[in-house]
Amino acid sequence: MEATNAFDDIRSYRDDEMPRIVDLLLKDPEFKRIIESVMPTVTWEDFSKKLRSYKTVAALQAGMISDFIFDLVGKSSADADCSGLENVIPGTAYTFISNHRDIVLDSALLCVLLCKYGRDTTEIAIGDNLLSYPWIERFVRLNKSFIVRRGVSGRQMLENSALMSHYIHEEVEKHNKSVWIAQREGRAKDSNDRTQESVLKMLAMGGDSNFLTSIKSLNISPLSLSYEYDPCDFLKAKEFQLKRDNPEFKKTEKDDLFNMKTGLFGYKGRIHFQFGKAINPSIETIDTSLSRNEQVATVAHLIDTEIFRNYTLYPGNYIAYDRLWGHGICGDNYTDNDCEIFDIYLDKQLSKIILPNKDIPFLTEKFLEMYGYPVKNQLVASK
Repeated sequence: MEATNAFDDIRSYRDDEMPRIVDLLLKDPEFKRIIESVMPTVTWEDFSKKLRSYKTVAALQAGMISDFIFDLVGKSSADADCSGLENVIPGTAYTFISNHRDIVLDSALLCVLLCKYGRDTTEIAIGDNLLSYPWIERFVRLNKSFIVRRGVSGRQMLENSALMSHYIHEEVEKHNKSVWIAQREGRAKDSNDRTQESVLKMLAMGGDSNFLTSIKSLNISPLSLSYEYDPCDFLKAKEFQLKRDNPEFKKTEKDDLFNMKTGLFGYKGRIHFQFGKAINPSIETIDTSLSRNEQVATVAHLIDTEIFRNYTLYPGNYIAYDRLWGHGICGDNYTDNDCEIFDIYLDKQLSKIILPNKDIPFLTEKFLEMYGYPVKNQLVASK
């Protein structure tokens, strides 16, 4: 597939396009309103001058974007760092596939952590359902995001998937650029992270007709994201009950925006990203006589196992696991004081849920699942 124009509707912006896109952003009154609300101590004139001063996307990410994200994380978390960078070889392109916790922060923090440790940032897959204003799409594409076109069906969905897959292969194989994509469409709201096989089938579309050969060419590297607290946990629990009571319930655009804001600015405690080992050596051991669907399922299992093994677990995770399934077997990993802190947090988050028929036992169970599943899955993976 010719790349010159084929990807223009979805690709990230290039360095030579920055002046035009920055000009469009600075002329957008909604963008100005947002910037003035999140940066109240910075004048619009100073912000505009600084934004225009960046001549490359890399400089923008290493400068203004990194400063903003680290300032935000400093205010909304106790600590944020990563490990496993020995698995990320400089000059090598990867397809990072990770569990998904926060709508915006997962990929943003990944890139600034890579900047911090002198690694190249990644291209980022982002769904168009989050791009409710023109300025959002311009801004994310200026930050190495490419667009996942959703909300279509049938032939158009197949064409969109093929286009995106060809773009990812083009970036990784031809341009030696890394890509980040979540293991599933949307977040696993109960934190029972599983790679969607449809994501792997999409990734394979743009390469060799042989599934394993195509997937291997993307050099998949699982990435484990661990947040001590999820500021959107009460919103996820609420959504569970709303869907239980009304199977037709769907979030609105306003709901998505509120989730994004809550995830960005809400308290997250400690945050840790663990880079796992690329799975190509394991892919080479897969029996090629297996059916295509069996091969897809095996690759999904390899990704999931590496993600599970590399979770960073916190006292609240162990407490939740023990209360649901463990019957105290994880007791060495937390104290009575940890239990008290967790219960205070749980009560505070439950109190934020406003529903006419609020089902406290059900909501509590959903909270415990969110924090307990990482332990459950790591225990299985460790065997």
